[in-house]
Amino acid sequence: MAQSRYATACDQLVNQPRRWLVTGVAGFIGSALLERLLDLGQSVVGIDNFSNGSQANLDDVLAIHPDERLQFQFVEGDIRDPATCARVCKDVDIVLHQAAIGSVPRSIKDPEPYHATNVTGFLNILLAARDAGIKRFVYASSSSVYGDHPGLPKHEDELGKLLSPYAATKRMNELYGQVFGDVYDLDVVGLRYFNVYGRRQDPNGLYAAVIPRWIGNLMHDQPCVIFGDGSNSRDFCYVDNTVQANLLAATAPADKCAPVYNVGCNGRTDLKQLFAIIRDNLTKVRPDLAAVEPVFEPPRSGDIPHSQASIDKLHAELGYAPSHQIDDGLAETVAWFVAHPERMVS
Repeated sequence: MAQSRYATACDQLVNQPRRWLVTGVAGFIGSALLERLLDLGQSVVGIDNFSNGSQANLDDVLAIHPDERLQFQFVEGDIRDPATCARVCKDVDIVLHQAAIGSVPRSIKDPEPYHATNVTGFLNILLAARDAGIKRFVYASSSSVYGDHPGLPKHEDELGKLLSPYAATKRMNELYGQVFGDVYDLDVVGLRYFNVYGRRQDPNGLYAAVIPRWIGNLMHDQPCVIFGDGSNSRDFCYVDNTVQANLLAATAPADKCAPVYNVGCNGRTDLKQLFAIIRDNLTKVRPDLAAVEPVFEPPRSGDIPHSQASIDKLHAELGYAPSHQIDDGLAETVAWFVAHPERMVS
């Protein structure tokens, strides 16, 4: 059987290590990228201001790779500062840009910081990468750019009306990325993430993502709220799939890369199904949770009914093949949080 494109890319990185910049490295996606890069013997510069990420995420990765600490240089800093961006881009081969503020509802409530970080900060990193002579720049976009387009699954060339300031910032990233690619000879690749979840994702706070929040709530005997009737569905994508997409986009030949790709599993799980899978995994350690049911509240502004990624383009052009579907990914995620109860504030 032929080796997968991802396995081949990883082998090549082991044999020819690069120097990487990971922005937002203390976040759950950034720390997963750091974990994999160190596993492959890469040299990594990471930047984070800890507005969303945590030192605990970095400590967890470095505990897995204690011998690789010297391969990792951490800078506590903010991408809104151009001088800091210039500093971290020095002598870097590839940028994986993850730093951003997430949450559609929070962006509707308070849009200004979203522009400052997600747009101005993004532009600062792009400029620094251009000025440092970096050739490959991979960044996190979002499925939110599809807005109200009704088509399922979502295809890269079919966009709708944007529904939130967060979505607007991610679309602006794509526009800047396209222009920088055309004007400055910088290979810029955007990855439209579809509901990424997994180990180290923050379960706490008003705007925490649904999967870690529900795990934490169930573990602490608190209600799990579904906004709407539970029929809304999403293409939930395990973080290791996202790592694969980043490394494929970072290492593919320039003439093989499109400006943007969906990153998901080409599947849909509704919120009632999602709750049941999480609950059933937790009953392995908490049998008393078997009869727990979610609480239903009115729908939230800015939420779309359904989302599903077409991954045909990413598969055909870069060789992406998800390693985890929803059942496998949630089993690993729940097991990680059960093993790390300190991450869940009661």
